Amino acid sequence: MSYILKVDATKWRDHLSAMNENTKRHTGTNIVGVVKGNGYGFGQSLLAGEADRLGLDTIAAGTVFEINDVLGAFYGDVVVLDPFEPRDTAAATAWWMAGQRHDASRIVRTVAGEAALRALIAGPGAVRVLLEAQTSMHRFGFSEADLLRLLADPAVRGALSSGHVQVLGLSLHLPIEQPADEVSIQGVTSGTARVREVTRWAGLWQAETAVWSGAHAPASSVWVSHLDDAELAAVARTADELAIRARIGTRLWLGKRSALTAAGTVLAVHPLPGGSHVGYRQRSGPKDSTLVVVSGGTTHGIGLAAPTPASSLKQRAVTAGTGVLDAAGRALSPFSWAGSRRWFAEPPHQHHSMLWLPRGCVIPAVGDVFTADVRFTTARFDAVIGLD
Repeated sequence: MSYILKVDATKWRDHLSAMNENTKRHTGTNIVGVVKGNGYGFGQSLLAGEADRLGLDTIAAGTVFEINDVLGAFYGDVVVLDPFEPRDTAAATAWWMAGQRHDASRIVRTVAGEAALRALIAGPGAVRVLLEAQTSMHRFGFSEADLLRLLADPAVRGALSSGHVQVLGLSLHLPIEQPADEVSIQGVTSGTARVREVTRWAGLWQAETAVWSGAHAPASSVWVSHLDDAELAAVARTADELAIRARIGTRLWLGKRSALTAAGTVLAVHPLPGGSHVGYRQRSGPKDSTLVVVSGGTTHGIGLAAPTPASSLKQRAVTAGTGVLDAAGRALSPFSWAGSRRWFAEPPHQHHSMLWLPRGCVIPAVGDVFTADVRFTTARFDAVIGLD
């Protein structure tokens, strides 16, 4: 039994190369490929290897717990996006172990708070870091005042000047949706809200790094996320004295969806008379329907969903309608057969899904495949086929 991801390797890799070349035209630098979480359905090690094939110099993992999966498949630098926090004891232990197992010079920590920065200053060994600014995301990061205060602190300046803490740039994590117009971006009036926000921080960072000198001065680089091509070009034009590093994940790995096909294998087919009860919960199905068992269950991400943003009236209506169906015991599966999505017979099992086909539908054979429209960031496949 297998739940698989089929990849048109030529089409997919052509897309990766085109995206990287396009980003280099706008910024002068390679993409920083994001390979966090489940590796966008491909797996982190596979994407790390593809990043190496693409010639990227840097990739980004989500947490310190993920770097073991990527360092062996990628030979450049690995940025850990989750901020280093010494008071998180499990993560602190993982950081210590990573320093024992791997070449620390290849690992870049994100620092988003004063306690973390001072812990690194007091700790043994040189470290490479990105300082994260607090954007309109308001998730992590230094405020403008705190960042300037810390960079003026003698202990911090000493650690940076000596190379004990090497700052590779300022990190900005932007919202996916445009920030609200009322967000104050002092002195910046042109471009989208994201461009204006990056431009504001870039100006601050450019002014700050301009007064440093020496081999270990903080790098004049800004690392950004969730900017489209036009926004990257606008930022690069405005902040032309800074290096712009674009972190890209979804748009890179999943930007050519026509090259990707998720599919479950038919494992059993049962034509059943009306009133038959099936599954763990012994639910009955439509009259004279066929029960099909397909590989792919909750272990693979089938049936799992994030809360909807419901930011529009249409989204709210769809969410309400789905809730009514769920309450009635009916749920539409992501699996399609004969041109239509098919209904779950009951909630998916760990490794399988049970589906109803109505009377008159073409009946599959064991070994046929049902394609699946899935959210790749929550998907886990038994095999990825086509990239050998």
